[in-house]
Amino acid sequence: MRCSKMYYYKKHQNKKEPIFNLDKIIELRHELHQNPELSDSEFITAERIANFLSYYNPPELIRGIGGNGIACIFKGQEDGPSILFRCDMDALPIDETNDFEYKSKEKGVSHSCGHDGHMAIIAGLADVFLKNPPRKGQVVLLFQPSEENGQGALRVVNDKKFINLKIDYAFALHNLPGYSKGEIILRNETFTSASKGMIIKLYGKTSHAAEPENGNSPAIAMADIIKQLNDLPKNQDLFSDFILVTIIHARLGEIAFGTTPGYAQVMATLRTNTNSDMQNLTQQAETVVKQYSKLHNLEFEISYTEEFPATENNTKLIMKLEEVTKSNGMNFTYLDKPFRWSEDFAYFTQKYQGALFGLGSGINHPQLHNSNYDFPDDIIEKGVKMFHEIYKHIVNNFK
Repeated sequence: MRCSKMYYYKKHQNKKEPIFNLDKIIELRHELHQNPELSDSEFITAERIANFLSYYNPPELIRGIGGNGIACIFKGQEDGPSILFRCDMDALPIDETNDFEYKSKEKGVSHSCGHDGHMAIIAGLADVFLKNPPRKGQVVLLFQPSEENGQGALRVVNDKKFINLKIDYAFALHNLPGYSKGEIILRNETFTSASKGMIIKLYGKTSHAAEPENGNSPAIAMADIIKQLNDLPKNQDLFSDFILVTIIHARLGEIAFGTTPGYAQVMATLRTNTNSDMQNLTQQAETVVKQYSKLHNLEFEISYTEEFPATENNTKLIMKLEEVTKSNGMNFTYLDKPFRWSEDFAYFTQKYQGALFGLGSGINHPQLHNSNYDFPDDIIEKGVKMFHEIYKHIVNNFK
């Protein structure tokens, strides 16, 4: 066995000591991958993580945070900052097409976004801090539920059990296909975009299809609203940065050739690079709905789901992350533009000094949410090391 590939080492009295067992962490990752659970249903995942952590007899373990969340806490002997390292737990409703031994056992559910790998990294970090307790402050390792539906982080930051931990700094990573394995990807300010699902319901009046004049069909209003929503991104003078409106579903009436429709529904995803533009885009979209509903004498309802603010990184912390990568000889790059997808870590960066960064998972690796995606085990070590070095950098510069 070549130990250089099995452990993340530290130097101590001119010899190397293993800080975490990579083999055991990979075994956990494969077990998590094989048993995925959707948002709000991570019950067995939480049990599996709690059992894994309890093997090490951690100083403090808090369960049921924000739903199925788990926090593992390590306290130093000296005063210092409270530092959060967070991973996500939930899987996606995607049928996996891989054929390796540890492929998903759950039909139509898979870890196609790599949250199993994110959990493995934080579990490896737990191994590090259990063998080498923090000297200063407090380290909180959070296994967060329900990221994919945008609910988990919001519930966590409002949970009294979490609030009592008094976090000072919050960090998370996301694996990124299309970048070299182990490369660190940074960006000041917005790292991932804001998004929300908009649901529009239009109420008219049915009639016999032979006498449409006796009813009030929402068909024309529905078509007008779809067109106007699609045209909003063309009005760049209204916005400061990139915006996008994507119509994802539309429904009109029932399949009944003798009846005109009296009901319509349109669903759209609103997406922006900044939170201020999201407020503006939301207002503009609602104005469109109100205008055409009034024009066609329709009642309407508007609601929202899966709301993700933009994840806005703290610039000073990004500078610290750059220092960490440089001092440890890691490759890093800065993004020119935010990612269009969203991450609910945004709720942490709204409340605490925080930073979300990327960890490259391979230039030609399958993309996130692809049915043949699988988290690469050979970047786990780099993720653990990056988080551990972030902790050391912060506490060594804490006054």
